[in-house]
Amino acid sequence: MQARTGEQVEDLLWWDDEHLLGFLGMYAFGSALELAGMVAPAARRRGIGAALLDAALPLARVRGHRRALLVVPRPSEAGRSLALGRGATLDHSEHALVLLAEPAGVPRDTAMTLRRAGPADAAQVSRLLEAGFGHPAVGLAEQLAAEGEQTLLIEMAGSPVGSLRLTRRGEDAGIYGFVVDPAWQGRGVGRDVLRRVCQQLRREGAQRICLEVAVDNERALGLYSAIGFATVTTEDYYILPLG
Repeated sequence: MQARTGEQVEDLLWWDDEHLLGFLGMYAFGSALELAGMVAPAARRRGIGAALLDAALPLARVRGHRRALLVVPRPSEAGRSLALGRGATLDHSEHALVLLAEPAGVPRDTAMTLRRAGPADAAQVSRLLEAGFGHPAVGLAEQLAAEGEQTLLIEMAGSPVGSLRLTRRGEDAGIYGFVVDPAWQGRGVGRDVLRRVCQQLRREGAQRICLEVAVDNERALGLYSAIGFATVTTEDYYILPLG
């Protein structure tokens, strides 16, 4: 939340006097909006989660998002019931992985460079995201200008071939939107970049590095496992109707 600009509502909170009982965060990725939240265990079954979700959906519509994805940890029966009760359908599932030690192996390709992307790189990053994930980015220029996170361009001999977004919160780091141009996949680019980024994050003090991968993306899962990432949970993504 410290990285939020404050220009629009992105986090919804439920307070009972001085006690925070519920939270729902809104996270834009491409043309979709991911919604993730939690309710204090002692305050569950009081409709807090449903109320936060009902407050978030109109905001998503106003901002022009074509769909919203509610992130539900697979063990959460209450989360699943909330999604299905709002007419949601399961879209896909992802494993959440974490790296707690130095990444295995060493970077190899000296022709590869990483640099921070700025607002002027929005078109290139958008092209890569659309090629890798199949949908255009929304609000990318603002994201590239944000101070609390950074997007890196992966370049080979000066030409962009991929990108990824990094976040840091104390000893925790996250890797998101990791994409390699399909024309460059299968050449070791992803493995090399991931090692470099994880080594740098470790040098900067990160003790936990997190990322997510679709459960059916065996190729990526194999890559992350080879680097040293381990699965900690599985999350289901439900499409919520915005019509």
